[in-house]
Amino acid sequence: MTATNEREIVLSVRNLKQHFRINNKKTVKAVDDISFDIYRGETFGLVGESGSGKSTTGRSIIRLYKPTGGQLTFLGEDISGKMSGKAIKTLRRNMQMIFQDPMASLNPRMKVADIIAEGLVIHKIGKNEAERMEKVYEILEIVGLNRDHANRFPHEFSGGQRQRIGIARALIMEPDFIIADEAISALDVSIQAQVVNLLKHLQKERNLTYLFIAHDLSMVKYISDRVGVMYGGKLMELATSEELYNNPLHPYTKSLLSAIPLPNPDYERSRRRIVYNPAMHDYSTSGPEWVEITPGHFIRANEEELKHYKAELAAKNR
Repeated sequence: MTATNEREIVLSVRNLKQHFRINNKKTVKAVDDISFDIYRGETFGLVGESGSGKSTTGRSIIRLYKPTGGQLTFLGEDISGKMSGKAIKTLRRNMQMIFQDPMASLNPRMKVADIIAEGLVIHKIGKNEAERMEKVYEILEIVGLNRDHANRFPHEFSGGQRQRIGIARALIMEPDFIIADEAISALDVSIQAQVVNLLKHLQKERNLTYLFIAHDLSMVKYISDRVGVMYGGKLMELATSEELYNNPLHPYTKSLLSAIPLPNPDYERSRRRIVYNPAMHDYSTSGPEWVEITPGHFIRANEEELKHYKAELAAKNR
C-alpha cells in the first residue's frame, strides 16, 4: 500500500505479528501478519468481533505489548523493535490511548487534576504547577467539563464524564495520533453519540489522527474515513467507509453488516443474518494474499476468490 504524495503517513504497519505463548505446545496468534497505513487527519476504523485481534493491534502499536514481528513506523521513526531514546520520546509524547473502561483506566486514588496532569509532570511540560493546572482547566472545558471537576475523584462521575476525563488525559499532551480502543462501548447510546461528536469536533479543530477500534459498525461508519475488518488476527478487507458499506466483498464483512439493526420494523422483520463459516474458503491448493482489488479497496483472497469478487463488482456496476 502506497500513499499519494499529498498525504502524509502518520503510522505505517507492515506485517505486524503479536503472538502469545500459552505453554510449550500452544501459541495464540492474536495478530497475524497485518499491514495498513494511517494518514494525517483521518480516522481509521478497525472492526471485528470479540477476540479478532483489534485491541491487541492497538496495544502493540502503542507498545503496551512488544510486537512478535513486523515493522511499525510512527512519524518516520521505527517503533517496532528496540527503540532509540528519540523514538521512545516521540512515541510517548505524540501517541495517546483512550481505553475501553473509563473506570478501570483511571486511578481511583488520584484526583482528576492529577490524573490529567500526570503526563505533563512526567515530561516536564510547563514551568510550574500553576501553569500545568491552567492547562488542566483549559482541557477540561474543551471536553465539556469544568474546572470544579478537577478536585474530584473518578468515582464521583458518570460513565460518560469519566470517558471525557480519559479523552482530556490523552489530549493534554497535544498528540498527533490517538488510539480509541472501544472508547464508547461501555457507555449508554445517548452518551456514545456525545462522545463521538466530541471526538469528531476535536479532530477537526486540532487536525488529530485516530485509530478507532470498535465492534459497532454503525458508529464506525459514522466516524471513520477508512475501515479495516479483522477476523482471527488477520485483516480480511479494507476500504473507504462508503465503499465498504456499499460494496462489501468478503463473506465475513457481509456477515458483520447483516448484523446491524435498523430502526425500521419492516426491514427488521425481513432482515436475514449472514453466518460466516471460515471453512468455506479452500486454501489447500492456493493460499490467500492481501490484494488491492480496486483502487484503495483491499481484500484477503486467493486467485479463485478474486475472480469471483471481481465478477461480483462488475455485476453491481452494470
